[in-house]
Amino acid sequence: MDTLAEAPFSSLSGVARVLVHAGKLNGKAAEALVKTAAERKSSFVSALIAAGSVSASDLAHTLSGALALPVLDLTSVDAERLPRNVIDLKLVNQYQVVVLGKRGNRLFIGGADPTDQEAVERIKFATQLSPEWVIVEYDKLAKLLSASGTSASDAIESLADGDFDFDVTDDTTEQESAEPTAEVEDAPVVRFLQKMLIDAINARASDLHFEPYEYNYRVRFRVDGELREITQPPIAIKDKLASRIKVISRLDIAEKRVPQDGRMKLKFGNRAIDFRVSTLPTLFGEKIVIRILDPSSAKLGIEALGYEKIEKDRLLKAIQRPYGMVLVTGPTGSGKTVSLYTCLNILNQPGVNISTVEDPAEINLPGINQVNVNDKAGMNFAVALKAFLRQDPDIIMVGEIRDLETADIAIKAAQTGHMVMSTLHTNDAPTTLTRLLNMGVAPFNIASSVLLITAQRLARRLCEACKTTAEFPRDALKRAGYTDEDLDGSWKPYKAVGCSACNNGYKGRVGIYQVMPISEEVQRLILASGSALDLAAQAEKEGVRNLRRSGLVKVRAGATTLEEVISVTNE
Repeated sequence: MDTLAEAPFSSLSGVARVLVHAGKLNGKAAEALVKTAAERKSSFVSALIAAGSVSASDLAHTLSGALALPVLDLTSVDAERLPRNVIDLKLVNQYQVVVLGKRGNRLFIGGADPTDQEAVERIKFATQLSPEWVIVEYDKLAKLLSASGTSASDAIESLADGDFDFDVTDDTTEQESAEPTAEVEDAPVVRFLQKMLIDAINARASDLHFEPYEYNYRVRFRVDGELREITQPPIAIKDKLASRIKVISRLDIAEKRVPQDGRMKLKFGNRAIDFRVSTLPTLFGEKIVIRILDPSSAKLGIEALGYEKIEKDRLLKAIQRPYGMVLVTGPTGSGKTVSLYTCLNILNQPGVNISTVEDPAEINLPGINQVNVNDKAGMNFAVALKAFLRQDPDIIMVGEIRDLETADIAIKAAQTGHMVMSTLHTNDAPTTLTRLLNMGVAPFNIASSVLLITAQRLARRLCEACKTTAEFPRDALKRAGYTDEDLDGSWKPYKAVGCSACNNGYKGRVGIYQVMPISEEVQRLILASGSALDLAAQAEKEGVRNLRRSGLVKVRAGATTLEEVISVTNE
């Protein structure tokens, strides 16, 4: 009995063509061996070696020359040091392969048949890695697999038995038991979803995108602000995967015509991580985006956010005031929520009453009263704010000031003895003041209530393991914003390189901030309806760095690259 498992005939015909083209086998002999392999339900390679038509060594080197792939002598490999728990034993046996190593997202596979495209696709789907073939001799591979079969079986565990589980609430459990779930209780789909979530957490991703198209289905992760494709699973799983996600996030699995929003929680070791789920009907199925809401991000401390000392001192001084308004601005995905929650976490003491209204609440913090906006029920920001003022609050956080009514109530709260924090979508701190004026807020209300505005961006942080200095012309550095004084000395910026520990030279993100206190001079400009340019010029006089200057400080400190700062601050 062949020690190697069976493999489909259609995926093995490539070896026969290579041998015929190389003159190692004539056409009739190749056809006979193909027929023999089909009758025995074995691989073409095993039939070829068994018939003695070509030696294992000759086959390996012929394939290597024809396909430009390396050959490895397995007798020089220590089997005990080979990676384990990477590919399921069934796939190892079915496709006659051995895992030789892993580097980044590349998986090096040893096999006697590098033309087996089905093996590549199955392994790619199962591991979410990019397989690369290394040719090995069939007889040595058979011996290795036969010797390691028992230990490999013991070592490889099913993904479903890992140290994580979905935590469903009573409502979710009730729905899951009430709905017909036969179609979603597909074990491979369940394991695939769990693996994607775990991989996303390990990759420090902020979002997962499950995207159906006419002829393919892809999964992408947003890591350090950039989307990257992770895998293309079979398109046949799209409906089962969508149903599985909907069940565990308390959504209606029968409704596929309108968008839906839900939440789910994953227990990952000792951590419990929340996910926000959004579904969207598209031409070829439901696109699903899962946002990872890791509560630990709000507990890192203000030092971890990347504020310079002067910026941190200004912010801490403002939020410790008994009343007033602190505003955080920036585009979507710039880290405004984490900054606000970091401030709330500092202020969260037993003697303080904190209430927040958000759309929706993304991070759960014990000791803080959090309210979700519900437009259908009439619970918007303004309604929630009015209710908060009757709840004896000390600190109020409004997820976003979107209209004049919300702005007026928030400002009145700030003027009547409450600390109010909120966000706006503006480019920088000075334009936030003109935005409030354009909304219709009276200048004297802005001047008397707003204490500080911080604008922010997130830039990718350089990997400490592989970053290296770069040569830039002095003129290019000056055009970017550096002064002659900045460029004195032997300082050089760093550039991204890339290694196995990072993502193209970057690992994580660092904040770039413009922290602008509202001084008496700025208040006078507000009362005089000064323009954003006038406000920016005054802030610069008072030592407030704009976003570009703050980014250049990060470049000088070696935290990020000049290209990254120019990209995120190029308004």
